[in-house]
Amino acid sequence: MAERRVFTLSQVAQHKSNKDCWVVINGRVLDVTKFLIEHPGGDDVLLEVAGKDVTKEFDAVGHSKEAQNLVLKYQVGILQGATVQEIDVVHKEPNSKQEMSAFVIKEDAESKSVALFEFFVPLVVATLYFGYRCLTRTDPVTY
Repeated sequence: MAERRVFTLSQVAQHKSNKDCWVVINGRVLDVTKFLIEHPGGDDVLLEVAGKDVTKEFDAVGHSKEAQNLVLKYQVGILQGATVQEIDVVHKEPNSKQEMSAFVIKEDAESKSVALFEFFVPLVVATLYFGYRCLTRTDPVTY
């Protein structure tokens, strides 16, 4: 941002509606009006803290690097008396595929046979136990 406009907290506090929503994060004044509908937590989260310094809330949530980069996109100025640190911008290559790690359960013959074994062995053991108990009863069953 070549030109840095300086705002006071009282000026920021005037922008707290869904048509004009500003917040302060790490001394940066952000106009997040266009981001309200895109915010993963919903627009209510931002509207509750609109017009305020939300640095503690922003840091407490543990936002991703991409979310931290959005701070620069929506910045309209800085807060009066604040020292602003530069943010390391993470550039994404347009055609790069993001890899996602996940635990995959492989469906193969061995895993299916183990699953059947784990199901039928307890069933057979339970049947044998109850069969033995019925055959070795001392008092006759009368109906």
